[in-house]
Amino acid sequence: MTAYDVIGDVHGCYKELTELIDLLGYTLKDGVYFHKDDRKLVFLGDITDRGPNSVGVIELVYRNVKAKKALYTHGNHCNKLYRYLLGHNVKIIHGLETTVAELNDLREKQKRIVVSNFKELYEMAPMYLVLDDGKLVVAHAGIKEKYIGFYGKYVRQFVLYGDITGEKNLDGTPVRLDWAKDYKGKPIVVYGHTPVKEPRFLNNTVNIDTGCVFGGKLSALRYPEMKVYSVKSSMPYDESRFRNL
Repeated sequence: MTAYDVIGDVHGCYKELTELIDLLGYTLKDGVYFHKDDRKLVFLGDITDRGPNSVGVIELVYRNVKAKKALYTHGNHCNKLYRYLLGHNVKIIHGLETTVAELNDLREKQKRIVVSNFKELYEMAPMYLVLDDGKLVVAHAGIKEKYIGFYGKYVRQFVLYGDITGEKNLDGTPVRLDWAKDYKGKPIVVYGHTPVKEPRFLNNTVNIDTGCVFGGKLSALRYPEMKVYSVKSSMPYDESRFRNL
C-alpha cells in the first residue's frame, strides 16, 4: 500500500512548503522529492495566489507530479488561474493579482514555460483523488459521500467551492454550509479551502487548511497514520480569515 502525505492549501508559500516537505522526511534530488519509505506527496489544490512565490510552488508541484512522486487535484484558485491563462474574462482579484504579477515579472521565455507547465498540470489533474482502494478521498473543498464516484457539473462545483448556498457574507465571500457535520461515509475525506486554526477531524473528514498564507500554519496529514505535521507561517497573521467551526 502506498502511504501519502496530504498537504493543505499552499497559496504561494514556497518557503513553508519546502520546510514542511523536509519535516516529513523527503530528500531533494534533481528537483524531485523522494522518501525512503516510498511515500507520495499529495496537493489538494490552491497552490497559488496571495503568497510570495506562486511560481516556485507551481514548478515544484509540476516537477514532482511529472516524476510520479506526487499527486495533485485543483482548487478554486487553480481553476481561476487556468481560466485566466486561457484568455477568459476573469477578474484579477482575491489573490490572483499576485500570481499574475509574478508571471509578468518573468522573462518572456520563462513565463511561457511556467504557463505551459501549469496548464499541463491542471489539465492532467482529476476533479478529486480516490486513493487506497477507495479508503481515502482528497477533494479541495470536500465532497459528500453520495458524490464520491461521480463527476458531474454539480460535483465539480462542490469540490471547488464547498457547499455554497448562492448567498454572500458581508465581506462578499460565499456562504458555505458545514457539510462535514453531516458526513456519514466510510472513506476518509481530506480537504482544505476553509482556513481553520487547527486541523479539524470530524466524521471521517479532516480539514487541513490551517491558513498558512494568513499567518497560521502549513499542515500535512500523514496517511494512513492520521498524524498531522505543521510548520509555522512567515506571513502576517490575519485573525479575520479563520473560520470558527
